Amino acid sequence: MLFILCSIRISRSICLLSSKLSIPTRCRCLSNKSLPSRAILPSLITSPDQQKATQCPSTINDDTQKDIYVNNEQEWRYMKLDTDKLQKHCFMLSKIRLTSLVVVTTMAGYLLAPGPFDISTFIASSVGTGLVSATANAVNQFFEVPFDAQMSRTKNRVLVKGHLTPGHAVIFATVSGFSGLLLLYSQVNGLTATLGLTNLILYTLIYTPMKRISILNTWVGSVVGAIPPLMGWASCVGDIISPGAWIISGLLYTWQFPHFNALSWNLRPDYSRAGYRMMAVTNPKLCRKTALRYTAALMCLCYLAPAFGVTNWWFAFTSTPLNAYFLYLAWKFHKHSDSRSSRKLFHFSLIHLPVLMILMLLNKKHWYNDNKQKSTIPHEEKEKRNDIYAIVTRVIASTSSSV
Repeated sequence: MLFILCSIRISRSICLLSSKLSIPTRCRCLSNKSLPSRAILPSLITSPDQQKATQCPSTINDDTQKDIYVNNEQEWRYMKLDTDKLQKHCFMLSKIRLTSLVVVTTMAGYLLAPGPFDISTFIASSVGTGLVSATANAVNQFFEVPFDAQMSRTKNRVLVKGHLTPGHAVIFATVSGFSGLLLLYSQVNGLTATLGLTNLILYTLIYTPMKRISILNTWVGSVVGAIPPLMGWASCVGDIISPGAWIISGLLYTWQFPHFNALSWNLRPDYSRAGYRMMAVTNPKLCRKTALRYTAALMCLCYLAPAFGVTNWWFAFTSTPLNAYFLYLAWKFHKHSDSRSSRKLFHFSLIHLPVLMILMLLNKKHWYNDNKQKSTIPHEEKEKRNDIYAIVTRVIASTSSSV
C-alpha cells in the first residue's frame, strides 16, 4: 500500500514538473477582508511584479482596486458539488466509452475461451474489469489536469471544468479500484485479479508519465489495451498458456496502432501544445509506417487463429475483405498523410474491431457443452457393456456346444 501511494506521488510530481517550469506564478492582490494587514519586508520580494502585487492598497487608486476585486470574483469561485449530476460526472471521470470498450473485449476473451460458460463468473469478470478500468482512467485524469486544460479535446473534462475536485477523483478511484480487484479475486480467480492490478499499475504509473518522456508510450499503451482479453480468457479457463489467448490479445495489440496513430494525427497541435511525446508530433513518418505495418500484422494474426484452433477457416475467409479494406485505408494514410485519410482510417477502426470480434464468435471452433459431455459418458458405458455381453455370450455358447 505504501509502495502504491509513493508511486502515485512520484508520478504526479513527474507529470507536473514541466507545467511548473512553463507556467509562471501569478500573485494576486487580495482585499483587506481576506488577509490581515501585515508589513512585508522588501528583502523578501524578488521580482518587480511581486513588488507591485504587495503594495499597500492605500497606494492604489479606486479604479484599479475595483478592477482587481472584479477579477478576483471571476477567477475564484466557491465550488459546490452538484449531486443531481454526480452520476454523469462519475461516468465522465471513468471515461465510460473507453471503459465500455475494455469490458467488451474482456467479454470476447471469455466467450472465445474453450471452457464452460458460467453466468456469475462472466458478470463478475466484466464488472470487475470495468471498475478497474474506471479507476485507471480517473487516476489518469487526476495526473493530467494542467495538460488537459491546454488541449481542445480534453479541456471540458470534469476535473478541468471543476465539476469534481481532485479529492473526489481520489475517492472515486480508491472505491472503484478496491471493489473491482476484490470482486475479481473473490468471485473469479487470482490470475484475473493479478492481470487487472498489473494493468492498473502499467496504465497509471508507467504509461501516463511516459507520454511526456518518450514515444514508446504508444507501445506501452497498446500492451494495456491487450490485457483485458487475457483477463476474460483467464476468467473462463483459469490460465493463459493457450496460444488462442495470445492470438486474441495480439489482435487487440496490433489494432491499437492504426486506431491511435490515425486519431493522434489530427490532434498534433494539441499534443504539441501540451508537451506530449507522440509519434505524430515527433516523428510523423514513423507514425504512418507503424500504422501500416501493424495493420498488415493484424491481417496475418487472423490467419493464425484457425491454424491454432481458436476459430475455423471460415473466419479467415470472411475476415479477409474486412482486413483488406483496413489495410487499404492504412496504405492511403501512409501515402497521403492528410486529415481526410487519417479520419477515414480512425472511423473505420471503430467499426473494424466489433465486426472482427463478432466474426470470431460466429466461427469459434470449440464450443464447450457440459450437458453433451455428460450424456456421452453413459452412451460410451453402454457400448462397453454391450461388447462385454457379446463376449460372454460367445464364451457360453462355445462351452455349451463342446459339452
